[in-house]
Amino acid sequence: MNINMTETEYKALQYVAVSPEDWVQNVVENRARKAIDEIVKIYTERALDEGVQIPTTRDSIVADAFFRGWVKTAQEKIDEPINNLL
Repeated sequence: MNINMTETEYKALQYVAVSPEDWVQNVVENRARKAIDEIVKIYTERALDEGVQIPTTRDSIVADAFFRGWVKTAQEKIDEPINNLL
């Protein structure tokens, strides 16, 4: 993944961070961690309700949650109301 920014935006990040690259990496990893936590919670509750065996790793839980359709991408959630109208 690449992130495009203007020279001005990069300079502005240098004002608040020693390494803009490290700062951006940290932000992305932290948001992904929070999303994984949310997905694991959703998956675990639904798996317990439905008697589904819970995978042993967070990676497997996230993959299975998408496979089963228990969670959707942000784009899928946006498209869903449109698809229901068709």
